[in-house]
Amino acid sequence: MSWQLKEQLKELLKEETGYYIYPAGGRTRVALAYPNSYFVGMSNLGLHIIYRLLNQRQDTACERCFLPEKKQQAEYVKTKSQLMTVETQSQVSSFDILAFIMSFEMDYFNIIKMLELSKIRPLAAERGERDPLVIAGGPCATFNPEPMSRFIDVFVIGEGEAIMPTFMATYNQARNAGKTKAEILTLLAHLPGVYVPSCYDIAYDEYDRFATTISPIGDAPASIIRQWQKNLDEYPGETTIYTENTEFNLHLVEIARGCGRHCRFCMAGYCFRKPRNRSLAAIEKMLLQAKKDGRRVGLMGAAISDYPEIDALCREILGDGLSMSVASFRADSVTMELVDSLAKSGLKTLTMAPEAGSKRMRAVINKGIEEEHLIRAMEMGIKAGIRHFRLYIMIGLPGESPEDIQGIIDMAIRLKDFMEVNGANGRLTLSINPFIPKPFTPFQWAPMAPLKYIQGALKQITAALKKRHNIEIIAESPRDAYVQAVLARGNRETGGYLWEAYESGGSKAMKAVLKNHGLSMEDIVSQPVALDNVLPWDMLDMGFSKEYLQKEYRESQQTSPKHTIQCFDGCHRCGVCRD
Repeated sequence: MSWQLKEQLKELLKEETGYYIYPAGGRTRVALAYPNSYFVGMSNLGLHIIYRLLNQRQDTACERCFLPEKKQQAEYVKTKSQLMTVETQSQVSSFDILAFIMSFEMDYFNIIKMLELSKIRPLAAERGERDPLVIAGGPCATFNPEPMSRFIDVFVIGEGEAIMPTFMATYNQARNAGKTKAEILTLLAHLPGVYVPSCYDIAYDEYDRFATTISPIGDAPASIIRQWQKNLDEYPGETTIYTENTEFNLHLVEIARGCGRHCRFCMAGYCFRKPRNRSLAAIEKMLLQAKKDGRRVGLMGAAISDYPEIDALCREILGDGLSMSVASFRADSVTMELVDSLAKSGLKTLTMAPEAGSKRMRAVINKGIEEEHLIRAMEMGIKAGIRHFRLYIMIGLPGESPEDIQGIIDMAIRLKDFMEVNGANGRLTLSINPFIPKPFTPFQWAPMAPLKYIQGALKQITAALKKRHNIEIIAESPRDAYVQAVLARGNRETGGYLWEAYESGGSKAMKAVLKNHGLSMEDIVSQPVALDNVLPWDMLDMGFSKEYLQKEYRESQQTSPKHTIQCFDGCHRCGVCRD
């Protein structure tokens, strides 16, 4: 084992407060793995929530591991060392459970890398009784686990607070009873919100693109129902471990979860329904540590401005002499008090997400934000002393036309004109991402725009705005977006392509791998999917019907799409709140 690698982990630990370390023995050992760097992983609030949840159990000891930096990876290989945890510098392969957080498709390659660095065979079918049980949860695990089903033994479908207590109790009972791994997997497969790929047979068409049947093996359940925590006040959602080595040096506080705005492209808006707010009293309790340490507070949630008591919360935070930032807000619900509080906290750039430039396109995606909302939010920002603004934009949306691309350009110019007329001579940034069709959204059947179209649209927008002073364009790589799309809507066969691409160098090899199989990324993602196709994730139940999504998809294709209003108390449209 490399002394240098061990010392580096010890140095990281020295700069932390709030971690847990338990004496060896007596507890089930869980290695909580974030498939990216320590710097990125420690900024993920989900990691903090699950880490605390597991460590507060009497039967579990949870430690963390992360993807090492490139130089560290080389040191692991050179010294034939195994990936280690931060807390005790123990080999990950010695743990009972290895639990991955799956938040982003491009991290799939990193998961395989971490398994290899741990000297754990990446393919689940090749692992034995002495290997850790490899599980995964998080957004990507919840909406489509299939591309990673070759590598992961068990997927957690839904929110950890609602699943992990029963999961750990069942696992511990089975292990203490001397059950084999196969027997444990069978028991876990019957728990609500647990998907065990080895308990299901899936048949595909002749092109390996679409499933024809999804069949449970034995008495495995026909569908896996997503689990969600009904009352967020029962579990804290805040930073557990403090470190300076993180993207957000904040005390993160989750004030709400889920979104009921019905944006047709947004997986989070559907997979984390129903929208739930924490009580102001529960949030105030989570501010105590921030007050004690004088830390800046980062409010987390799908749309902070939708929180019903946001103004009172802002007064509470600033009244205690703290500063704050927000993950996001909606331009149609933002308040002057929220903007003032952000400005007083030192915010320099106000971020909004119209997603599309034309009124027609915003109706297609059911965004519900109009240009007057953006103007009003800008006006608030300028009044509060904020001079820079950022817009999140998508291109290649279903039904998009050249006029809609021009609409992005025209909107940017009008907003920049408004800034300058009102004395804000700062920067307007357009953060542009290609639309990627995601499972369990009304657009899951929609094609992704051709690569040439996306590249052309980016070129058109950049060329039109480059001469305008202080307008900045930031764009995601269209080629990377295509790889994401392949993985987002992929099936078990996609996992085979992923494995080949990994062995050939990573995500950049995906195009060549598919070509070797007579496929192209555009063949896979740029064709519409028939509404009656069996989808790779059809064994999962998010609480709403496929018919509901189809209805929303058809509505988006109308000449003048009707706006689907946000969730409200007593609503039973989608089915999530039927109980």
